[in-house]
Formats: sequence, structure tokens, C-alpha cells
Amino acid sequence: MPADLNPIDKAKFIAAKRAVEFVEDGMKLGLGTGSTAAWMVRCLAERIREEGLRVVGVPTSSRTAELAASLGIRLSTLDDVKWLDLTIDGADEFDPNLNLIKGGGAALLQEKIVATASDQMIVIADAAKEVVQLGAFPLPVEVIPFGWQTTKALVEETLVSMDVLGRDVTLRMNGDKPLVTDEANYILDLHLNRIGNARQLALVLNQIPGVVENGLFIDICDIVVIGHADGRASVRDINTGRVEDDRVDFAPSDNIFADLE
Repeated sequence: MPADLNPIDKAKFIAAKRAVEFVEDGMKLGLGTGSTAAWMVRCLAERIREEGLRVVGVPTSSRTAELAASLGIRLSTLDDVKWLDLTIDGADEFDPNLNLIKGGGAALLQEKIVATASDQMIVIADAAKEVVQLGAFPLPVEVIPFGWQTTKALVEETLVSMDVLGRDVTLRMNGDKPLVTDEANYILDLHLNRIGNARQLALVLNQIPGVVENGLFIDICDIVVIGHADGRASVRDINTGRVEDDRVDFAPSDNIFADLE
């Protein structure tokens, strides 16, 4: 690990390193997308290099695929492997029931498909991602480009009857153009502030024509690993109720993390 990380990146690294301890030889793995997931990919590559771990990864975005391939992780597709043993991914928010908001990295569609095709999903995060109730982070909704303004209007109309505090909906931009996902879709960000009934909202949003998928991950995550800058990793298992605190080795590594220094 690079020695000069700021506290947030150090916490992300701690969570990622602890999470890859769940990986076993021969597993088929879903590889998440985002800044915390990038640490996980590097920590996984380190285990493969040092322990001879044999795994196959299914990336959830082109960015993750490029990083994993550059580090020597064997990759495949979900169509080829059919089902996964474990997916490790980050989250933009998680609540006490381990329901999530994801999609800040614009990869929510592939992330949700991969996570639901896994025996188990582990979320890695720093402590700032934990909330009492979802909604402070804007909820991403992936929509097809055709008629997106009509879809946006339908989403806004739907929010009137939902238990949310805000109803502002914006198109996510990449410079002066709409951001385009790996599936060539657009992202609407819903600025809701608080989501009273996340399960209901997820179901209703997906009934709107033009909506492909939303960033609410309900009853998908099994374990969350929370990293702390002091080297602690808190592990919570929603299925068993187990909660434990571990310490993670801070020992620096060499070329796996060299470009982050």
C-alpha cells in the first residue's frame, strides 16, 4: 500500500484488503466498479501474485476490466461462467439493513446483474457511506436515450406520490454532453434527500417506460466491510447478525500500487 494515502483512501484500502480475504481458490468473482472497488482489484491481484490463487473475474465495467487485465487477473463474461460465487463491490450509501444506493460510477446496470447472479455480495466502504436512511446521495436511474426527456418527466411525476423529501431530477453530464454508460444509456440523478420506502420506490421506478434500472440494491448485499483509517475493518453479516472488528496489515506493497503513489 502506498505510504502517503489520505485517511479516506486508507480506509478504502483497509476495507478492500479485508474483503479479499473472503476469496477462495477456484472462485468465480464479480469485480465491482469505483474507487473502492479499484483497491479491491489491486488487493486481489496481490493475492494472486503472492499465493498463486486461481480465480476468474467478471468485471462490471470497461474500467474495471482494463484495470484487472493490466494486473494479470483472468477475466471472463457472465454468459460464459453463468453464476458467481462472490461479488465484491463498493456502494455510495448503505443503511442498517444493508440496502444500498449504487451507480455513482455509472455502472449500476452491470453491477446489479452481476451481484444478483452471485451466491454472496460483499460491499466495501469507508464509514462515511453508512446512513440511517438512504437518500442523501442522489439516486441514479439508467434510462435509454430515446425520449429521455419524457422519461424524466414521468419519473418526476411518479416522485410526487413517493415518500421522499426532494424531487429534483437531473441528467448526468460528461462535460457539455450527456454521460453515456457502457450500455450506451443515460443516467438521471434523483436528488431525493431521504427515501422513506426504498423497496417501493425501486419497484415503481422500474415500471416507467424508458427506465432500464435504478441504483437501489434491496436485499442483495450479504456482508459489508467498513474500513477505518487506523487499520480497523468492521465486518457485518446481515444473514447471521455477526459483527466483528479486525485489524488489517498496513505493510507496503510494491508494483501493484506503484502508480498510486
